[in-house]
Amino acid sequence: MKGLGALVFVIGAASLGVEIAAARLLAPYFGASTIVWANTIGIVLVALSIGYWIGGKVADRRPPVSGLGTVVLVAAALIAVVPFAARPFLGFSVKAFEGLSLATFAGSLFGVLILVAVPVALLGAVSPWAARLAVGDGRRGAGEAVGRLYAISTAGSLVGTMTSALIAIPLLGTQRTFIAFALALALAAVLAIGPRALAVAAALALALAIPPGAIKDGEDERVLYEGETVQQYVRIVEREDGSRAMELNEGQAVHSLWRPGTYLTGDYWDGLTVLPAVGGRAEARRIAILGNAGGTVARAYGHYFPRTEVDAVEIDGALTDLGRRYLGLRNARMEVFEEDARPWLEASGGGYDAILVDAYRQPYIPFYLTTEEFFRLVAERLAPGGVVIVNVGHPEGSDALEEVLGATMAASFPRVLLDPIAATNTLLVGGGGEISADRLEATATALPFDLRPIALAAAARLEPRLPGGEVYTDDHAPVEWLIDDSLLEYAGG
Repeated sequence: MKGLGALVFVIGAASLGVEIAAARLLAPYFGASTIVWANTIGIVLVALSIGYWIGGKVADRRPPVSGLGTVVLVAAALIAVVPFAARPFLGFSVKAFEGLSLATFAGSLFGVLILVAVPVALLGAVSPWAARLAVGDGRRGAGEAVGRLYAISTAGSLVGTMTSALIAIPLLGTQRTFIAFALALALAAVLAIGPRALAVAAALALALAIPPGAIKDGEDERVLYEGETVQQYVRIVEREDGSRAMELNEGQAVHSLWRPGTYLTGDYWDGLTVLPAVGGRAEARRIAILGNAGGTVARAYGHYFPRTEVDAVEIDGALTDLGRRYLGLRNARMEVFEEDARPWLEASGGGYDAILVDAYRQPYIPFYLTTEEFFRLVAERLAPGGVVIVNVGHPEGSDALEEVLGATMAASFPRVLLDPIAATNTLLVGGGGEISADRLEATATALPFDLRPIALAAAARLEPRLPGGEVYTDDHAPVEWLIDDSLLEYAGG
């Protein structure tokens, strides 16, 4: 069969491209944690294995080439249907499993299984079928022919992975990424069954013009913006009280908040604004925000401390743009860096009076921002008398993450204090032995008027870090296990 290599290449690209798109499809409902990724990869591997086994059995019966093309065409049609079935089906999955302690695991597993497994299994059946066609009836050169096809398929998988993650999803969105891979499969099927496949390809090309609907309902909120960046799904909603919130992926946590007529939030962001004064300095000369998101803290600094230089680090630069557009982000002294926090900090010149770490996205925390080596780097980048403040989000009533981070920070800072500012947020403050609640209380009178009661309330809450906790290192930082245990304990309780 002519064009067998091209067909196998497209199959490889679609198999891995659909896997990336499937994980992205689940993110608004279940997040993008390692659990969800493990489910997605696991189901895809199982589906491919079943497809390989079935395809091998069918191939030995010497079925016609047209049968191979038909399988590819059916897989294309099923893949195109996935994004349209996803919204109601995944919404049902969330509700069906939300009462279970293993909600994320079971819901995402069930969702991927139903939506993706069948078309991926059909794609898996193509490889042994194509290998049988390449070998024909003779044995000479069989190994070379099969090896060549597998090499071509692997190259296609690489192209599909990169195309899906770096080009298709950011430019086309998840829905059209599925349809685009389905269209590529339908066009490849023409090589096996001829012009009859063009009708399906034409229908899929028209499907690309279907506008994506809203991914998630606003319920009691008005959705101002909904879209996908290179990194994640993001949504800006306006609540009944007029406030606006930035939600990422599954939306269980708010990553930036704006309230009309004020630069304050009534939440943990206000603590990040006043706690740098815990060392006795009312106005920082220079700060770094690791995890700027939509710029809630940077906006407050631009108003209350207009002379403070702010280096705002955010791996997803689109969030900063959305902050300017919807969340009132303005700060003439702010410089934005679209980089990952730790590599950026490593390359920075340091000299910061405060480093604010707000890059922990529950329930998936970058482990390399929780280790002794990271906090040692933070300490090196602080100016004399400088402090680090870490926002620790956690399930209500769970102290496990606070204990670990407190112990790890204590390996690099003489003193670590704790501010239980909210039921699901704790601020950890690390610095020299001079930081204290008394110093914050004494400095409060030198702060802008709006911030004084917030600083006094924080001073009244400050206490030493929790005892115990394992010190995490770059070599051993099982933060995923710790978070999973905390979530299961909370759900089970």
